[in-house]
Amino acid sequence: MTIEATLGASSSRDPGTASTKGSAGSSWLLCGGCNTMIYGRRFDRAARVCADCGWHAPLTADGRLEQLLDPGSRRDIDVLAIDGDPLGFVDSRPYPDRLRAARAATGLHDAALAVHGTIEGNPVVVVVMDFRFLGGSLGAAVGEVFTRGAEVALRERTPLITVTASGGARMQEGAIALMQMAKTSQALGQLDEAGILTVSIITDPTFGGVAASFATLADVIIAEPGARLGFAGRRVIEQTIRQVLPADFQTAEFLRTHGVVDIISPRRDLRPTLGRLLSVSSRRDDGIPRQPLRAGGAILTKIADLPERDSWESVRTARRLGRPSTLDYIDMILEDFTELRGDRMSADCPALVAGLGRLDGVPVAVIGTQKGHTADELRHRNFGMPTPSGYRKSARVMRLAAKLGLPVITLIDTAGAYPGMEAEEQAQAVAIAENLRLMASLAVPVVAVVTGEGGSGGALALAFADRVLMCENAVYSVISAEGCASILWKDPAAAPRAAAALRVNSRELLRLGIVDGVIPEPDGGADADPAAAASALRAALRICLAELTPLDQMTLVTRRRTRFRQFGVPTAAANATDSDSDTSTPSDAAGEHAAATDDQPGHEQSPHEQTVEAHR
Repeated sequence: MTIEATLGASSSRDPGTASTKGSAGSSWLLCGGCNTMIYGRRFDRAARVCADCGWHAPLTADGRLEQLLDPGSRRDIDVLAIDGDPLGFVDSRPYPDRLRAARAATGLHDAALAVHGTIEGNPVVVVVMDFRFLGGSLGAAVGEVFTRGAEVALRERTPLITVTASGGARMQEGAIALMQMAKTSQALGQLDEAGILTVSIITDPTFGGVAASFATLADVIIAEPGARLGFAGRRVIEQTIRQVLPADFQTAEFLRTHGVVDIISPRRDLRPTLGRLLSVSSRRDDGIPRQPLRAGGAILTKIADLPERDSWESVRTARRLGRPSTLDYIDMILEDFTELRGDRMSADCPALVAGLGRLDGVPVAVIGTQKGHTADELRHRNFGMPTPSGYRKSARVMRLAAKLGLPVITLIDTAGAYPGMEAEEQAQAVAIAENLRLMASLAVPVVAVVTGEGGSGGALALAFADRVLMCENAVYSVISAEGCASILWKDPAAAPRAAAALRVNSRELLRLGIVDGVIPEPDGGADADPAAAASALRAALRICLAELTPLDQMTLVTRRRTRFRQFGVPTAAANATDSDSDTSTPSDAAGEHAAATDDQPGHEQSPHEQTVEAHR
């Protein structure tokens, strides 16, 4: 047993299995969570989860694989059998004696197994740990099992799933055990470079060197309810620095709130959750029509197709609480959606939703701001104003999308980034700036849609895209109309005048070339018929993805950068700049688009069409 295993385990419960009561062969067990009596066979049928309190009992490595993998799919991976004693370590007994006793008790060579298999038909490599073997401690043998499993996943381009249960690094192997943290982390880095999905399943307990290496480096971290994860155990912290800790400290629930865990999954839901993730990450393209982006239909690109509207009325319409939210649209247009949470640093921002799913069969990453429809939901979602952790969560999911080769869709409805003191303490400006830089270089298609309010830099941080669309009644502005009125007119009541001056509605923004197209809304607005609004959004996204998906990475990035390079540059200057560059780039698309509208109403081109023509 390691220091972390001994001191990290809670004093109120044993990380071992439920206790047996009664005579030998008794079928009754004592729950490790609520201390109630459990009938053994019923407990096994419930995947060893207490029906009264939900406590998840530990599983053996073989038991875990039996629950996770499709029946008959398991094939063990050959791993070099390491059986060393590098230090000649002796405490109350020699280290080799401890190894022999653990092998006899568990039937395992060491604390981990690596296998091939399938989960809901999706091929995987699984590395699973067993806490019974010296507290699941990380030594040379475990490090070799994990690394071998990662190498097989790399060679076969198969997702890697790890199931952790550990007290930390194995003391009896000294610095050799410490080096396994670097060895396993390096193996995960190679999978990142190769674009292979990694998923970590955290079971109770996971501490020390395992927590500080492969357990927390995966793309997606899933934890069982109540599972504890941390570097230093609770008792170590309390006894070393005398710090008073909350009751739920280091639990899965605590860590999800603090941005470390993506998903808390009860055992009964784990296979379906993994199945969705594996299916999306496989990048199987079930096919969408290869339609060109054109005027009319799902995307309006001609100014004449949009009626003139009062800007202030557009602002009021965009803010209506009944308009579909990001989660509403996700529910109506995506299949197999799995929400991912947390910035992996400090928090999970509820004002920003992100995850992976399928749009008409095509795997995508979706990121969007979330307001809500009721007072309680608005408060919970911070009125749709993301904090720095929200933008860092979005950046994490964008990087995952780039790693897996998935298109990114962003849905924007926010008055702006959260302006509070905490946001400034956590570097709100830096988080937004880093998102902009990241999106400029994402080597996958990016489509942004302003579905309601597009407020300032808080909106732009999600709208640096290959295609920028707006819903017909949405607005997009450098500042809110009220803010502009307060600063320039010294009167918040002048907001309607400010909205008109800022030209915030979809018709004006299409004319300026800020957006590439407008998605029509049902009569009365998106809130009058959310299903029809979602159908229009789906059709527009299909058109954009059908056009962008075939493009190579260099073309995507070059055109995206070109699109934003030209803003604010007069046409002649843009042409001069283009002639000096090594890459063919378009002139001022916005200026040319306006000229086409004014002078050649019968031959209008969208900014996108001009960009393609200039690039050619």
